[in-house]
Amino acid sequence: MNIGIIGLGDMGRLYAKAFATAGYTVTGCDLPANRQQLEQDLSPFNIKVLDSGKEVSQTSDLIIYSVEAERIAKVVAEYAGFTKPGAIVAGQTSVKTPEILAFEKYLPQSAQIITFHGMHGPGFEPEGQTLILIPHRYDAAARQRMIDLFTAIGSDIVELADYHEHDKIVADTQAVTHVGFESMGTAWKEAGFFPWENASYIGGIDNVKILTTLRIFSYKAHVYAGLAILNPYARQQVRQYAVSESELFKLMIQEEEAAFRKRLYRARDFVFHKSRKPIMLNDKVMKEFSLGKDHDKQKPNSHLSILSMVDAWYHLGVNPYDNLICQTPPFRLRLGIAEYLFKEEELLEESIQAALYDKTIRGDDLEFHSAVREWASIIGYGDMEGYKKHFNEVQKFFDGRLEEGKRQSAELIRRLMME
Repeated sequence: MNIGIIGLGDMGRLYAKAFATAGYTVTGCDLPANRQQLEQDLSPFNIKVLDSGKEVSQTSDLIIYSVEAERIAKVVAEYAGFTKPGAIVAGQTSVKTPEILAFEKYLPQSAQIITFHGMHGPGFEPEGQTLILIPHRYDAAARQRMIDLFTAIGSDIVELADYHEHDKIVADTQAVTHVGFESMGTAWKEAGFFPWENASYIGGIDNVKILTTLRIFSYKAHVYAGLAILNPYARQQVRQYAVSESELFKLMIQEEEAAFRKRLYRARDFVFHKSRKPIMLNDKVMKEFSLGKDHDKQKPNSHLSILSMVDAWYHLGVNPYDNLICQTPPFRLRLGIAEYLFKEEELLEESIQAALYDKTIRGDDLEFHSAVREWASIIGYGDMEGYKKHFNEVQKFFDGRLEEGKRQSAELIRRLMME
């Protein structure tokens, strides 16, 4: 099977190399300005860089569109007419609704549509990583060829029958998860301090929060913008996260302890029901990964970002453990620290007391509250350029620690996954 990839960005190159290493014939294309560098990078793998998507489409048995979600319709419209008769067509975007709509609109009827989503970033090889396979318009032989392909590169295949199901789950595991960490990063930027230099953000859970935030901001804005704005299910979930955060914050500043506790315990009992198989993050491992010093000066904090997520899951009726089938490392870490907080009675009580009565962190919580509102508004308005601008401003604030955060977070993920 000849494989052609239209779009040789980070993920396109990653999978091109994996397919070639597994023995497949691979070609691809990208913008003309990138051709020389791509040929240098890919020629050792015998991957040929072609002039355009027209050549890729005409010669490939499997055509993979690996472009930004916001550009998928335009690129498919340009090259779909050249699709080799009977070819399998797939997309590598993280949002499947616009992708499938473009395929259905522009591809010839002879094309088989079996799309996929690797649940990892370009910092991880496909081997051992979860890959979601979504057969949409296909015959049994084409489906088996795709299963054989991803088995050959070592992917952990999870098959979903419907792209809507994929987008609903991804709205939780990626879009809302990212907004939570992006809001933390924005709050720290607006407050004007690095969290690893603040006594309220030293400790196991906070190490995970900081490293995951840095990990997210070490990647490209357009990836997260597409996930949040083009996924039709993301806006509803982001809106509920913002509502949950706002209502909890109001109870905090009014010191309505009884109502605050009732709301959190109700969410805890729903999300962390005894029937759920726990993740059980290792506290010792979490404490090892710190960018800061002076651990003896650690102060309690409210963990408002985590409380809000659990409350949002309750109000959306979402069981996040079911969504582990489409998990990403940041989502698994987020669910893991939420589970840790809500199952450790002393830590939960400390968080409740800090949220309600510790005025020294109220300013930080206000910054977080404002950040959530801002991100939710940008997503609600569908403001792609505003999202990228906002993301890049926070990214610039953390510039200088992003690579270290990315490296440490990768090691943290590896260690915690081994436990």
